[in-house]
Amino acid sequence: MTPAHFAFSSTFTLGLMGLTFHRTHLLSALLCLEGMMLSLFIAFALWTLQLNSSSFSIAPMILLAFSACEASAGLGLLVATARTHGSDRMQNLNLLQC
Repeated sequence: MTPAHFAFSSTFTLGLMGLTFHRTHLLSALLCLEGMMLSLFIAFALWTLQLNSSSFSIAPMILLAFSACEASAGLGLLVATARTHGSDRMQNLNLLQC
């Protein structure tokens, strides 16, 4: 395993572990998701460079666009929940309380 492969796989694993074990605030969950998406972007970019193929060169850009859309939707959700519930704690976000 090359150091680059180890770096992006450990980054993805750390983001997944942070999302799994540290779910107190919605903002921390969104940051973990963003870190996972950025590590996938780096993985796709390295994979495209290793293949030396121009047919896969658009895949990292599409993933980056989806990551930006996910971040904007997450921040909108964060603002909406902070206004309605008063905080961004994950314990307050219960769908049965609507």
